[in-house]
Amino acid sequence: MASLGFAEAFAGYGAKLKNVQWSVCADAPDGSLVVSLWQHHFDPPRNGAITCRGSFARWSGPGNAEFREKVTAAFNTKQPIKVVIAHTTQTAEVESGADASTLKKSFSIKKDWIGRVVSISGDEYVFEFSRCS
Repeated sequence: MASLGFAEAFAGYGAKLKNVQWSVCADAPDGSLVVSLWQHHFDPPRNGAITCRGSFARWSGPGNAEFREKVTAAFNTKQPIKVVIAHTTQTAEVESGADASTLKKSFSIKKDWIGRVVSISGDEYVFEFSRCS
């Protein structure tokens, strides 16, 4: 899929960000939660599952608070997840907690994926996606 702008990627699912400056998740009209996840946090597909691991503690600010709250609620309610994938070559900066708004990045969506939050343990979270027909 072609590279998209950030808000444009969310709009691809009909989701509107609360604040385009710091939000990294938004509810979609179909009841799913759309989340932005870094491409380098995805494991290679295994047995049809596509897993993404991350940490709430890697970064801070209002976007993190909103993300933590919505992802935790999605885990508790088994809310379906859709993904905006953030692509960057500056992965060391991402991992150090640098301000991601200053990094060169692009975004893509996977309309044929559906996911869920499979675990939250302390600051660590895991999403699992599968291809839908």
